[in-house]
Amino acid sequence: MRAVTRPLEVDVDLNDVAGHDGVLFVRDGVGLAGRGVAAMAPVSEIRALLAAIEVDDTVQVPGTGPVAFGAKPFTPGSPWTLTIPAVTVGKGPDGQRWVTRIDHAPDDLSPPPPPQPIVSSFRIRPGVAGDTYRAAVLAARDAVRNGSIGKAVIARDVFVESEHPLDVHATLLRLRSSFGSSYRYSIHGLIGASPELLVQRSGDVIRSHPLAGTAPRVGDPTVDERLAAELLASTKNQVEHRIVIDMVHDTLLPWCSYLDWEPEPSIVKVANVQHLGTMVEGRLSPPAAHVLDLVDALAPTPALGGHPRDRALDLIASVEGMDRGVYGGAVGWLDAHGNGTWAVTIRCALLSDDRRVARLFAGGGIVAESDPAAELAETQAKMQAMLSAIIRA
Repeated sequence: MRAVTRPLEVDVDLNDVAGHDGVLFVRDGVGLAGRGVAAMAPVSEIRALLAAIEVDDTVQVPGTGPVAFGAKPFTPGSPWTLTIPAVTVGKGPDGQRWVTRIDHAPDDLSPPPPPQPIVSSFRIRPGVAGDTYRAAVLAARDAVRNGSIGKAVIARDVFVESEHPLDVHATLLRLRSSFGSSYRYSIHGLIGASPELLVQRSGDVIRSHPLAGTAPRVGDPTVDERLAAELLASTKNQVEHRIVIDMVHDTLLPWCSYLDWEPEPSIVKVANVQHLGTMVEGRLSPPAAHVLDLVDALAPTPALGGHPRDRALDLIASVEGMDRGVYGGAVGWLDAHGNGTWAVTIRCALLSDDRRVARLFAGGGIVAESDPAAELAETQAKMQAMLSAIIRA
C-alpha cells in the first residue's frame, strides 16, 4: 500500500467527511475524519501494518500519513481491531488542512446530502434493572468502607429503540451543536462526545485531562455556579478525583523527563453536567513511548474502573450485571510515528447493525459517602447527552 498526504486547499467539514458510515475523531474543529477502508488489523498487528505502508507526505505533522482509528474495550486484554481509512482528512490546531489517500482512493470529498428530518417513535427500556444497579452501588460502597478497595465505578445501560434507522450523520451534527468542545467520535457504530482526554502524544509532548466528580447543570447561571462551588467543596468528589489524578500521574511519570499538573482541580463544563478536571502535561523521555503503550497503561482509569484496578474490576464484573464492551475503554487514532489522541469512551451510544437500536451507558464513582439514589440521578444526567442527540419527535 502507498499513502500520499498533501495539503488540502479547500475547507471541509469533518462531520461531512465521516457522514453516515465513515470514521470521525474531532474536538473544536480539530481532528481527523475518514472514508472507506484501506485495511483493518487487530491491535497486535496495527503498528507493523502502518510501518509497512509506503508514505509520500509533504505535510509531516502528527496525523498525516496512514492513520488508524479504533476503540479499546473496557476489559484489559480483550481483542480489538483498528481501521485504516482509504481517505483521511485532517485539521490541525493552527488551521492547517490535509488529505491522505491510500492507493487509488477516490478524489471526491463532496459532502453527503444534508440529513432530512423524519418523524419517528422511540422506546426506551433499561438494560441493567434499577434494583441491580442500586445493589451494585451498595456492594461497591461496602467494599470501600471495609477497606477492600478505594473506589469502584458502577455503570448501567439503557436501550433506545427507534421506528426508523438512526441517522448517524444527523446525530453527529447535533452533538457538534451541543458538545463541540468534547471529543466527538464515530467509529463503526460507536458514536459519542467524550469530555475526557485519556492521553495525547504529539512528538515528545504528552497530555492527559482526567475528570472525576460530577454535578448537574440546569441552565441557570446562578444555580450552576452554586453547584460548581459545591462540587469543588465536596469531600466525596475530591476524594474520587484525587484517586484518578494520582493514578494517571504515577502511570505516566516513568515515561517522562518531566510531568506537571494543575495544583487544584478546575470545573469542566459541558452542556448538561460539570466535572472536576485536572490537566496533566509533560515531555516523554527518548525514545518517546508509543501512544498505544500509554493507552494500554492508562485504560481503564479509576474514573471508569476503580482503584486498585484489579480488585475494582473484579468487583464490577461480579455485581454490575452487564458486559460493558467498549464503554469505559478508550477511543481515538494513531499514526505510523506513534502519535495519537485518545479519549475515554463515555457519553456514547453503540448502535445495532440496522441502526434501529442504540445502547447508552453511564456510570459514577462509588466511594464511602456514595448514596444509591444520588448515583442513579448522576447516571441519568450523564445519559442526557446522547439521548438528546438521538431522540427527535
